[in-house]
Amino acid sequence: MKIDKSIIGSFVLLVVIASLYRIMPGRPLGFAPQIAMALFSGSIVRDKKFSFLLPILSMLVSDIIYEVLFQLNISELAGFYNGQLINYILFGAVTVIGFMIKKENLLHIAAGSIAGATFYFVLSNFVVWIGGGLALNNLPYARSWDGLMESFAAGLPFYKGSLYATLFFSAVLFGGYFAINRQEVRREVIA
Repeated sequence: MKIDKSIIGSFVLLVVIASLYRIMPGRPLGFAPQIAMALFSGSIVRDKKFSFLLPILSMLVSDIIYEVLFQLNISELAGFYNGQLINYILFGAVTVIGFMIKKENLLHIAAGSIAGATFYFVLSNFVVWIGGGLALNNLPYARSWDGLMESFAAGLPFYKGSLYATLFFSAVLFGGYFAINRQEVRREVIA
């Protein structure tokens, strides 16, 4: 696939739309497109070093928007936070899972979506627990098996939303890619 202005424009548009969607008020917990974007770009983008750009730029743009809204006292959520770098690294790791997805195989896409959302859930909650994150009672999670399980339990609503979102947005992204490529092949056959 040759990189031209339409591909770059589509890339920028996708980053902006996903960033704006992530900050949309009232969306279900964890329901955001970034994990699906990481899997999609890992699977589709041929130059693997560039495949990390799509999810990371989307996160960065939405974090900047969050921070601006926070500074203007419009939002209670700060865009820049402790653990932000770890979060970006986790999205990079999810992109690597996308390397293993065969883009035309529905089973690979579904399995990759489940693996990506689960991987992010397990590692992000483990990092919160090991880093001394706060439980629902505003006290640090206990440094025990029970504390770790409490951290996972607190993250379950986010995991559920993340899993649904990843399956949905993966279907949209991979399905759209498949439909566009199919249409392009038809044009080449007719021409």
